[in-house]
Amino acid sequence: MQLWGTIVGIVAVICAVWVIYDVWTKQKKMKDLEKIVWTVAAIVLSILTAIVYYFVKKK
Repeated sequence: MQLWGTIVGIVAVICAVWVIYDVWTKQKKMKDLEKIVWTVAAIVLSILTAIVYYFVKKK
């Protein structure tokens, strides 16, 4: 059971890093306030935010 929590934690960190990196480096037209909102959301709800970000902003 502890291994499952570790794997979910690692995936959550990877998702948060991906969203933050993509927002600040590749989304040039996005306003700063929107970038801050995505960053905070990525930190708080990393996996869910990554899924929403992928479908809302990347597509």
